[in-house]
Amino acid sequence: MTTVNRRHLLAGAGAAAVAVPLAGATGAPAHAETTSPRVRTGAQVLADRGWSGLSGRVGVFTNPTGVLANGRSIVDEMHESGNVDVVAVFGPEHGFRGTAQAGESEGDTEDPRTGIMVYDAYGANATSLAEMYREADVDVVVFDIQDVGARFYTYIWSMYTAMEAAAREGVAFTVLDRPNPIGGTPRGPLMTPEYTSGVGAHEIIQVHGMTVGELARYFNSELLPEKAGASVGDLQVVEVEGWRRDMLYEDTGLLWVLPSPNMPTPQTALLYPGTCLFEGTNLSEGRGTTRPFELIGAPYVDYRWTEWLTAREIPGVLFREAYFNPIQSKHVGEVCGGVQVHIVDADALDPVRVGVEMLVGLKALYPEFAWRQDAWDPQRPFWIDKLTGSPRLRTQIDAGASAAEVIAAWKRETAAFAADRRRYLLYR
Repeated sequence: MTTVNRRHLLAGAGAAAVAVPLAGATGAPAHAETTSPRVRTGAQVLADRGWSGLSGRVGVFTNPTGVLANGRSIVDEMHESGNVDVVAVFGPEHGFRGTAQAGESEGDTEDPRTGIMVYDAYGANATSLAEMYREADVDVVVFDIQDVGARFYTYIWSMYTAMEAAAREGVAFTVLDRPNPIGGTPRGPLMTPEYTSGVGAHEIIQVHGMTVGELARYFNSELLPEKAGASVGDLQVVEVEGWRRDMLYEDTGLLWVLPSPNMPTPQTALLYPGTCLFEGTNLSEGRGTTRPFELIGAPYVDYRWTEWLTAREIPGVLFREAYFNPIQSKHVGEVCGGVQVHIVDADALDPVRVGVEMLVGLKALYPEFAWRQDAWDPQRPFWIDKLTGSPRLRTQIDAGASAAEVIAAWKRETAAFAADRRRYLLYR
């Protein structure tokens, strides 16, 4: 695989990014590293400085991905170091310790390990989150969550809401940055204001190609002033060291901690921006199997889909005919025919194109294919429209458009977003 060769090359190449300094003198590490990854996360950089610069009453917005190289939670390490006054933790979807499934959270609770109050921030708006900040009396909120690079992955919108609440309350906001596991290339359509939701709260493109630290800078200057009326006055990003935009997660040497229960591997993350679109259809996107977002199918699908996709010669992937029986989510207890998408060249992979090609093939082959409709939103019933940002993809495919025609429709908006984001990028 190309990525294997490139990983060997990058192990000895690439200048380290410079961390944005925080106030205060540097200190000795408050922990012992057990591994030596090629890339150091913002959390690791700060921990190796003895958490220097985190003063006052600290609230931490994190989940199980907020770990150091030794695999331990930043909250546990901060608390045990004695150098940080952690007074609150804010848990997103799936919760702080990660015990909840998709669309669920852990609720308000006292963390049994540390005794710190954990607030349920999933689904919280800026007003309710600001109330949590006031109740905990925080001076600074620290955000450390591993994103996967797609607009519809909800953690970036949790960060946006956390920043909006911080702007309202005059609370400082520090992002401990992490690599974008699918690289730095922007792809896909732009969200439109009419179709914003929890899986796309504002107008960014489907694959933003930014780290959460870069997104925080973009949000603070481009979105918050107009959407919320104020930006964060004290925003700092502790940068990743050793990461470049052409690196994928396997190039970093970092531990992969599941960001959510259905994101088991970095390879899943690579496909997710395209295969997550099947959440908007009557096919299983692989939830309830050991390969979510890689196994895609439905009871009505047969071998013809694999043959159709293989004939398309789509770069970077191989489609294998597959059959599976999900134990949860769609088609529980039913044998689904479909494909397993195998990545054979990650450098050549365009996950959005893969998803579009798969949808076009289904529409051409199977009259049973349908778009998911949600009765709770009668004005915007199609979930695919929320995922892609508008009805355009759905209506084009329904009208018989080719994958090339669908993709060409958003070329200009992708280029425009790529230009707009440039000033906020931290890594080259």
